[in-house]
Amino acid sequence: MDVVLIEILCLVLLFLGILGTFLPILPGLLLSICGLLIYKFGTDADLPMIYVWAFVILTVASVVLNYVIPAKTNQKYGGTRWGSIGSIVGTIIGMFLPIPLGFLVGMFAGVFIGELLHDSKDMTKAWQSTKGAFVGFIYGTGFSLVVGIAMFLVVLLDMLNII
Repeated sequence: MDVVLIEILCLVLLFLGILGTFLPILPGLLLSICGLLIYKFGTDADLPMIYVWAFVILTVASVVLNYVIPAKTNQKYGGTRWGSIGSIVGTIIGMFLPIPLGFLVGMFAGVFIGELLHDSKDMTKAWQSTKGAFVGFIYGTGFSLVVGIAMFLVVLLDMLNII
C-alpha cells in the first residue's frame, strides 16, 4: 500500500510539474524531477539510471534556456534592456491580476511599456520587442513542456511495466 501512495505522489508531482512549465507560481520541472527521483529511489522501480541522468540534464538545460531564449529572441527582434526589465515587472504584477493568464498579459504589457519608456516615439520597435518576448516564451515553455510530459510518460510507462 505504501508503494502505491508513493507512486500516486510521484504522478501528482509530475503532473504539477507539467502545469508549472507554463504557470509561474509552480516551480515546473523542479517538481517533475522530484517526482521522478522519488519514484526511482522511493519505490522498487527498475527505471534505468540513464533516464534519471537524461532528465536531470534536460531540466538544467531548460532552466538555462528559459533565461537565454527570451533574451536572445528579444535582442533578435530589436528589444532593449528596458523591455527585459518591463517583462519581469509585468510578469510579477500580472500574477496578481484577476484575469486568466495574467502573468502572460503582464509580461507582454511590461515589455511593450518598457520599450516605450526607452523610446516613446518608436512604437514599431516596442511591438517587435513584444513579439520577440512572445516567441521566446513559446520556445522556452514548449521545451519545458515537452521535457515534463516525457518525464511523466516515462514514469507512467515504467509503472505499467511497458519500458
